[in-house]
Amino acid sequence: MQANNAQELVTEVTRQTLELLDSGVSTPIILIDGRSCTGKTTLASALQNELFREGETAPRVVHMDDLYDGWAGLQAGVEYLQRNVLAPVLARRVANWQEYNWELGARDRWREFAGGTPLIVEGCGSLSAWSAEHSELRIWLEASNADRQARWHDRVGNNHDEHWPVWAAQELDFYAREKSAELANFTLNT
Repeated sequence: MQANNAQELVTEVTRQTLELLDSGVSTPIILIDGRSCTGKTTLASALQNELFREGETAPRVVHMDDLYDGWAGLQAGVEYLQRNVLAPVLARRVANWQEYNWELGARDRWREFAGGTPLIVEGCGSLSAWSAEHSELRIWLEASNADRQARWHDRVGNNHDEHWPVWAAQELDFYAREKSAELANFTLNT
């Protein structure tokens, strides 16, 4: 489904998530993917707030930024998500993972999630062929390269310009291999 705007998308995904909960799916998994600076974090926050407001359940949000192994770690983050977050949740076990600390360049704080509420995973690489098979709702966000780069500069300034091409190359490789946009049930141009 092509959404016309973010609010329409949040309303529809909330409706479907609440239906899944009502039908007995205790931990619906929602994936939000797209290239850098397409609005994934903003959408995840809006969805989390709406699900809490409408369903009175606090969804858990996992940010892929907390799972990557630094600027060259997109694929490692994807594997970490599958192994330490999604696989345990799917097996109805407690998921345990360490967040990556970008200042330290290493993992530090431990997190856990026992399920029982919706799980929203947002970030580049969250939507793969494997995760698509194990999730209920999948969202792909699109934006022009010019808009994405402007947002990047608004977010980080010029301090990390050397990382943009390294990260962009990883994204291109991952999305060409996984066909993430084609796996989505919802698409939104931001």
